[in-house]
Amino acid sequence: MNNSIIRYILGYVLKIESILFLFPCLTAIIYRETEGFYYLFTAVVCGVLGILLTLKKPASFVFYLKEGSITTALSWIVISIFGAMPFFLTGEIPSFTDALFETVSGFTTTGASILNDVEALSKCSLFWRSFTHWIGGMGVLVFLLAIIPLSGGSQFNLMRAESPGPSVGKLVPKIKTTARLLYVIYFGLTLIQIIFMLAGGLNLFDTLTITFGTAGTGGFGVKNSSVGGYSPYIQWVVAIFMFLFGVNFNVYYLFIYRKWRKALSIEEVRTYFVIVIVSSIIIFFNISDTIHPISDAMRHTFFQVSTLMTSTGFSTTDYDLWPQTSKTVLVLVMFIGACAGSTGGGIKVSRIIILFKSIKKELTSYIHPKSIIKIKIDGKPVEHEVVRATNVYFVTFTVIFSLSVFAISFDDKDLVTNFTAVLATMNNMGPGLAGVGPTQNFGSFSIFSKFVLMFDMLAGRLELFPLLLLFHPAIWKELVTKKKPVIKNS
Repeated sequence: MNNSIIRYILGYVLKIESILFLFPCLTAIIYRETEGFYYLFTAVVCGVLGILLTLKKPASFVFYLKEGSITTALSWIVISIFGAMPFFLTGEIPSFTDALFETVSGFTTTGASILNDVEALSKCSLFWRSFTHWIGGMGVLVFLLAIIPLSGGSQFNLMRAESPGPSVGKLVPKIKTTARLLYVIYFGLTLIQIIFMLAGGLNLFDTLTITFGTAGTGGFGVKNSSVGGYSPYIQWVVAIFMFLFGVNFNVYYLFIYRKWRKALSIEEVRTYFVIVIVSSIIIFFNISDTIHPISDAMRHTFFQVSTLMTSTGFSTTDYDLWPQTSKTVLVLVMFIGACAGSTGGGIKVSRIIILFKSIKKELTSYIHPKSIIKIKIDGKPVEHEVVRATNVYFVTFTVIFSLSVFAISFDDKDLVTNFTAVLATMNNMGPGLAGVGPTQNFGSFSIFSKFVLMFDMLAGRLELFPLLLLFHPAIWKELVTKKKPVIKNS
């Protein structure tokens, strides 16, 4: 285990976080809020610790998937702990557990909140709360890959551990260039949304915070009504961009280089479009009798399908009051999630495709036992390792999901609340149904349940296995012990 590189990257993560804390400090200066001093203090603490951890460079910058997964999991835990400090120090969230829950929810782009009155927070805290979505959307380690030198395949191992989806591909041969391209696309889409929001007459503060939540598919709002209090134009803009941020970023790369046909032929993206359209049509006809005019029904339908399919979590209406058919469709799209390689959460459309093709393959093998069938996506065979990893993911997801529902059941809440609370946190959705619906929050859960749900949020964002590795005894043995050199007798 290359412990020194883990320490070194954690140091860089803390230094980056210290710089990011300056943005809420600037917000506090603009709005003349004393809470900004606590953000500045935390920034200094992060900066000092980061410098200390990076003073000594590692003897080797090469590391493998094991180190990449451990580094990723520890990095997300560290940024969440320090990210929660200002909420706690300002007294705006008196309980550190609640402050940590809010911060983990922010960085993992979940959007599940414990706050009853969001508007009671200071502007700098509201900014930081939404900004954590934007930071976590693309991933702080992907940003790190663009600026720090790592050797050979090490960069790919770090990206594999953090990037969502069953597999990670390179846009270009160099991972560093790929990371930069991803952030250029991310910045570009964010800037375009800001322009559209400002064109709708929205003030700059609300524009930035809502855009951060949309881009990171997080869903923290700055109003108690989420996005419901804004104009229909703003709601349409947010809905469209939520949908766009749920698309695999490879598509935008292909569009930039005018490879239109290849971009439009990606099976995952076509399936994503079909699921959103079909789900919207079903819900629209199911609620059109109760929501008037028709334009409102269309807007609310597309908005809620987009927000839950992409795991954003914004809301324009209380969909918990919709008919059972509509709520069932929404729960199904919550499970599916967005595309791999996007900022969205969920199981991912590509995994669903592989699952159904695996079922079809097994059925065909019963009919034609001697046939050799390859699972293909976009006309290319899917490697057996990817299929195996997908199957293992589904099993692991089911086990963690079931255990989590059981664990929080001791709070004696109803099954729908517990089921959708775990679903919303593991798939990084935010709101669920019943007691955690769009007009409710997670504040009533016990401390134990909140830690279970925080684990689910981190596990969901990191695709389960990087976080689970932290609980493997062999990993801790390697982290705390150094291998002694083997001396051979001559």
